[in-house]
Amino acid sequence: MVPMVASGAVGLLAVALLAFVTGGVANSEGDALYALRRSLADPDNVLQSWDPTLVNPCTWFHITCNQDNRVTRVDLGNSHLSGHLVPELGKLDHLQYLELYKNNIQGTIPPELGNLGSLISLDLYNNNISGIIPQSLGKLKSLVFLRLNDNQLTGRIPRELTGITSLKVVDVSNNNLCGTIPTTGPFEHIPLNNFENNPRLEGPELQGLAVYDTNC
Repeated sequence: MVPMVASGAVGLLAVALLAFVTGGVANSEGDALYALRRSLADPDNVLQSWDPTLVNPCTWFHITCNQDNRVTRVDLGNSHLSGHLVPELGKLDHLQYLELYKNNIQGTIPPELGNLGSLISLDLYNNNISGIIPQSLGKLKSLVFLRLNDNQLTGRIPRELTGITSLKVVDVSNNNLCGTIPTTGPFEHIPLNNFENNPRLEGPELQGLAVYDTNC
């Protein structure tokens, strides 16, 4: 009987430890999302349910989680938000969709977004985001959709993006990018109108004949 009691105690301890670890992860994701909330002005109160005292953020509106209570989607497109993005977003290890399009978000794209190894879609179009496209986005090896059009982005298109074999859609039109357009990897199949209205962008890169960051 004693071994059975000991075994039961060990089992309960394991369950408690798992709950603690899972809860800790969920809370850290909630902390990251709450950092985003604090950085945004929210006139329509779309973030009202984002309560940091809850066990995890999976009950918050505009947040989707998987069966392990890990955040997989942030859907805040067209929500009249303003403010800036925060580096804490890079802690959402299981995030697949970051949808923040058609707001008035300013500031820069945090390089920490390159840590989102599960990300499939990064939609930041139709905002007022400035600065460069971080080279770290080249680490997003699951990325399929990269839509950064209609912002105030400057600098070159990072060549690190050409190594993302999953990439199907890239749109960086209506910014102030410079240099030339990549033509290798996934960029072979991206239409040129997805790069238009960048006055300092000089057209497709000619391999071996043109330096890609000319005029940058």
